[in-house]
Amino acid sequence: MENRQIGRPIIPTTITVHLGLPDEKSEDINIPFIDYIKNVSCSEIFPSWPDAALRSNILAIISFTLNRIYNEYYPSQGYFFDITSLPNYDQTYKKGRDLFDNIGKIVDEIFNNYIVKGDHIEPYFASYCDGKNTLCKGLSQWGTVDLASKGKTPTEILKYYYGNDISIIQNAEVSDPITSYPGAPLKLGEVSEHVRIIKRQLNRIHVNYPAIPELNPIHEFYDVLLEQAVKKFQEIFDLEVTGIIDKATWYKIKYLYNAVKKLSDIYTEGVFQEEIEMKFGLELKKNDQGPHVQGLHYFLSVVAYFDEDIPFLTVDSIYDNNTYQMVVAFQKKYQLPVTGIVDVTTWNKLKEVYFEVLSHLPKEALSHKEEIYPGISLSLGMKGEEVMTLQQFLKNIYQKDPSFPLVDVIGCFDTKTETAVKKIQKEYQLEETGRVGPLEWKYIVERAKK
Repeated sequence: MENRQIGRPIIPTTITVHLGLPDEKSEDINIPFIDYIKNVSCSEIFPSWPDAALRSNILAIISFTLNRIYNEYYPSQGYFFDITSLPNYDQTYKKGRDLFDNIGKIVDEIFNNYIVKGDHIEPYFASYCDGKNTLCKGLSQWGTVDLASKGKTPTEILKYYYGNDISIIQNAEVSDPITSYPGAPLKLGEVSEHVRIIKRQLNRIHVNYPAIPELNPIHEFYDVLLEQAVKKFQEIFDLEVTGIIDKATWYKIKYLYNAVKKLSDIYTEGVFQEEIEMKFGLELKKNDQGPHVQGLHYFLSVVAYFDEDIPFLTVDSIYDNNTYQMVVAFQKKYQLPVTGIVDVTTWNKLKEVYFEVLSHLPKEALSHKEEIYPGISLSLGMKGEEVMTLQQFLKNIYQKDPSFPLVDVIGCFDTKTETAVKKIQKEYQLEETGRVGPLEWKYIVERAKK
C-alpha cells in the first residue's frame, strides 16, 4: 500500500461529510465522492448558466474539496470527517436534495480533474463566493457567467480569478482514501519513510518556530536529533513531552505544517515534488530489492524460525517468490489482507510479532538472545543495553583483529562506535551511515563469532 495522502493526490472513492458545525454533534455521512460533488454543485450554482461557467465552478468545487482531503484539514484538528456541509466553513451540501441532469453529466465527465498552482502538488484551495451578496479574493460565481457569455473557456475563467500559473490535472487516480498516519507511533530507532516525511515537515515549521532544532541531513532514521526536535515541538504546543510521535503528535505536526505553508489558503506556499519524494517508498512487493528488502528478510526469517506456520525459506536481497510465500503465510496467520505486499499495516504487525518473539524465546534459544537484532536502528547518541551489547560484539572483533577500531563498552553510542560500524559497512559494501540496522547487526555478530 502506498500511502497516497503523502504523495500525489488521488480522487477518493468516498468522502465523510459532517452535517453541521465542526464542534457540533451532528450526523456524519459517508458518500461517494462523485455524489458529493454533484450535490454541492447543484447547491452552489444554477443549471441555466453557460457550460463554461458551470465547468469552471465545478472544477473549483472539486479542487476545494480535494484540498481539504489532501491536507487532512479536519483530521489534523482531531475530527473524524473530511469536510462540513456549511458554506461558512466549506461548501453547501444538502442531504437528499434533487440534482440537475446537466450538472450531473458534467461532474461525471470531470470529477477526477482538479486545479493546481504553478509547480505545486496539492489541489489548489480554489476559494469562491457568489460575487453578489458576498465578495472574496477567489472566484466570483456570477462573474463566471459574464466571462462565459463573452466566450471565455473554463480554463481562461479560472486563470482570470486564480492567476495565469494555474493548470488542470486531468484523469487523476481514483482509489480508497488512505490517511497519512503510519498506523503506529514512531520513536527512537525507527527506520521508515514516514520519519523522512516528519523531518521535512518539522524543518519547515522550524522556520516559523526556530526553537525547534533544524534536522540535517534528512534521512529515514529516527535518531536522537529527531527525538530532541519532537520533544521541543511537543513542549511548545502543549503535548505530552515523550519524544514519540503518536497520532496526536503526528497530526499536530501536520496541522502546523499546513498552517505555516498556508496550504488551505488562496495565497499558498504550496507543496513541491521534492517534498514528497521517497527513497524507498511505503510498500515492498515482488521484484523490489535493496536494504529495506534485506531488513524485511531478517525480520521474517527470525519470526519464521520460531513459528512453524510461517515457511522458513531461503532469501536474499530481492523480494522473490520465497519472500512472497512467507509474507502471504504471515498475512493469513494474522488475518491481514492477503496481498503478498508488505504495506504499512503488514509491516507494523510484523514488528509487533518480532518483538513478541524476542520477549518469549524458548529456553534453548535464550543463550543466543543477544545475537538477535534488537528490532531498532542504533545510531549516534543512543543509550541502553542494546548499545552495550553492540559494543561488546565490536570489542570482540577488535580482540581477534587489532586492526579493527577499538570500541569502549559504555552503553552510549559514541563516535568510536560509529567509526567501527562504518568499518563493518565498508567491508560488507553497505552504505556507510554509521547506523546499525538488521544487516549491520547480522554481520557484526558473524564477525564477532568467527
